[in-house]
Amino acid sequence: MTSHVKILAGALRHAILLTTGSLVLAPFVWMVSLSLKPPAELFSSSFTLLPEHWFAVENYTKALTAAPLPRFMLNGVIVCAAILLLQIIICAPAAYALAKIRFAGRQAFFGLVLIGLLIPHQVLALPLFILCYWLGILNTYAALIFPFVVSPFGIFLFRQFFMSIPDDIIHAARLDGLSELSIVWRIMLPMSLPAVIAFSIVSVVSHWNDLFWPLLVVHSQEFMPPSLGIVTFANAETGNDYGPLMAGASLVVAPLVICFFAAQRWFIDGLTAGSVK
Repeated sequence: MTSHVKILAGALRHAILLTTGSLVLAPFVWMVSLSLKPPAELFSSSFTLLPEHWFAVENYTKALTAAPLPRFMLNGVIVCAAILLLQIIICAPAAYALAKIRFAGRQAFFGLVLIGLLIPHQVLALPLFILCYWLGILNTYAALIFPFVVSPFGIFLFRQFFMSIPDDIIHAARLDGLSELSIVWRIMLPMSLPAVIAFSIVSVVSHWNDLFWPLLVVHSQEFMPPSLGIVTFANAETGNDYGPLMAGASLVVAPLVICFFAAQRWFIDGLTAGSVK
């Protein structure tokens, strides 16, 4: 391949990345822009990102006071933290068994995990809703947490990362008297920190933004996560006042953006290291 072809291919690749990145970021930038504008400029015929008259203080103050937004965000923290903790407790030993322990049917179990990856969560919504009803946990934190404690993606990601760890380390740990569970918690997980961080980001973002399942099982503001709280905020409190609504949505998204940029390097390492052996 000549140097001119390489330069052209590189320019084309960057052009595609810039275009797709801009398309992904455009709604977020527009949301932040609307949160800074007064009502008179929200539906103006002229397109401007920055407002002619800044209304940020009024919009963000109303977003924090017109609805219990801090309560919604606290609920989101509680639900996401509980889901993530339980997922790691369940997925790590399962992934270790599939990666390092020889037993009959291991490939069949791994096949079931792959099938689980292909099934959309919405397909299981009705049986899960009926199960939550029979357990009597509707409109509680348990209803928001219970369906997600087992993650096929978590098992798959941890298994891929565990397989890249040499077996000699595990044999040495067994000779030192560690049990299989001790090997998981004291050796495998600390050595798989990038995978843990990558999975944590994916899990938290997924459940923080999930609207479908909370809309089915929660009707009290006491347990509403941010995604559902924003919907209630828009309908009951602000009506068509989109400035505070966009300000509330920006506040809800902000913690995820900050966490992603703080852990960006480990996130990329975690998603790529397991695929390179």
